Amino acid sequence: MAKTANISLRIDPEIKKSVEELYASFGISVTDAINIFLHTSLMEGGFPFQPKQPRYNKETEAAIQETRNIISGKSKTKSYATIKELVDELGLE
Repeated sequence: MAKTANISLRIDPEIKKSVEELYASFGISVTDAINIFLHTSLMEGGFPFQPKQPRYNKETEAAIQETRNIISGKSKTKSYATIKELVDELGLE
Protein backbone atom coordinates (compact mmCIF):
# COMPACT_ATOMS: atom_id res chain seq x y z
CA MET A 1 0.00 0.00 0.00
CA ALA A 2 1.27 3.50 -0.85
CA LYS A 3 2.58 5.58 2.02
CA THR A 4 1.19 8.78 0.49
CA ALA A 5 -1.71 9.89 -1.66
CA ASN A 6 -1.99 13.06 -3.73
CA ILE A 7 -4.56 15.81 -3.44
CA SER A 8 -4.74 18.35 -6.21
CA LEU A 9 -6.33 21.73 -5.68
CA ARG A 10 -6.61 24.96 -7.60
CA ILE A 11 -5.91 28.22 -5.84
CA ASP A 12 -5.27 31.83 -6.77
CA PRO A 13 -1.52 32.23 -7.42
CA GLU A 14 -1.28 35.28 -5.12
CA ILE A 15 -2.94 33.36 -2.25
CA LYS A 16 -0.56 30.45 -2.84
CA LYS A 17 2.47 32.75 -2.74
CA SER A 18 1.25 34.50 0.42
CA VAL A 19 0.45 31.27 2.24
CA GLU A 20 3.82 29.76 1.24
CA GLU A 21 5.56 32.79 2.75
CA LEU A 22 3.41 32.60 5.88
CA TYR A 23 4.06 28.92 6.53
CA ALA A 24 7.74 29.29 5.64
CA SER A 25 7.97 31.77 8.51
CA PHE A 26 6.88 28.87 10.78
CA GLY A 27 9.41 26.57 9.12
CA ILE A 28 6.82 24.38 7.42
CA SER A 29 5.53 23.89 3.89
CA VAL A 30 1.98 24.27 2.61
CA THR A 31 1.85 20.47 2.40
CA ASP A 32 2.83 20.25 6.08
CA ALA A 33 0.13 22.80 6.96
CA ILE A 34 -2.51 20.86 5.03
CA ASN A 35 -1.47 17.65 6.78
CA ILE A 36 -1.72 19.39 10.16
CA PHE A 37 -5.20 20.63 9.21
CA LEU A 38 -6.33 17.15 8.10
CA HIS A 39 -4.92 15.38 11.18
CA THR A 40 -6.46 17.96 13.50
CA SER A 41 -9.81 17.58 11.67
CA LEU A 42 -9.70 13.85 12.37
CA MET A 43 -8.87 14.39 16.04
CA GLU A 44 -11.65 16.99 16.41
CA GLY A 45 -14.17 15.01 14.39
CA GLY A 46 -14.72 17.94 12.03
CA PHE A 47 -13.30 21.33 11.32
CA PRO A 48 -10.63 22.33 13.84
CA PHE A 49 -12.41 25.69 14.07
CA GLN A 50 -16.00 26.85 13.86
CA PRO A 51 -16.81 28.00 10.33
CA LYS A 52 -19.03 31.06 10.37
CA GLN A 53 -19.89 34.12 8.37
CA PRO A 54 -17.71 37.17 8.98
CA ARG A 55 -19.15 39.84 11.26
CA TYR A 56 -18.76 43.49 10.51
CA ASN A 57 -19.39 46.61 12.52
CA LYS A 58 -22.59 48.58 11.81
CA GLU A 59 -20.84 51.12 9.59
CA THR A 60 -19.35 48.41 7.37
CA GLU A 61 -22.65 46.51 7.20
CA ALA A 62 -24.41 49.74 6.18
CA ALA A 63 -21.81 50.34 3.45
CA ILE A 64 -22.24 46.77 2.18
CA GLN A 65 -26.02 47.20 2.08
CA GLU A 66 -25.70 50.56 0.32
CA THR A 67 -23.48 48.94 -2.32
CA ARG A 68 -25.98 46.09 -2.81
CA ASN A 69 -28.78 48.64 -3.20
CA ILE A 70 -26.80 50.56 -5.82
CA ILE A 71 -25.94 47.38 -7.73
CA SER A 72 -29.55 46.17 -7.69
CA GLY A 73 -30.88 49.56 -8.78
CA LYS A 74 -32.79 50.18 -5.53
CA SER A 75 -30.68 53.27 -4.88
CA LYS A 76 -29.95 55.82 -7.55
CA THR A 77 -26.58 57.50 -7.65
CA LYS A 78 -25.46 60.61 -9.39
CA SER A 79 -22.87 60.31 -12.11
CA TYR A 80 -20.49 62.86 -13.53
CA ALA A 81 -19.27 63.26 -17.08
CA THR A 82 -15.93 64.66 -15.92
CA ILE A 83 -13.81 64.91 -12.81
CA LYS A 84 -14.22 68.68 -13.01
CA GLU A 85 -18.00 68.30 -12.56
CA LEU A 86 -17.43 66.24 -9.42
CA VAL A 87 -14.84 68.65 -8.02
CA ASP A 88 -17.09 71.63 -8.75
CA GLU A 89 -20.04 70.01 -6.98
CA LEU A 90 -17.89 69.15 -3.97
CA GLY A 91 -16.56 72.71 -3.88
CA LEU A 92 -12.94 71.57 -3.76
CA GLU A 93 -11.55 74.30 -6.00
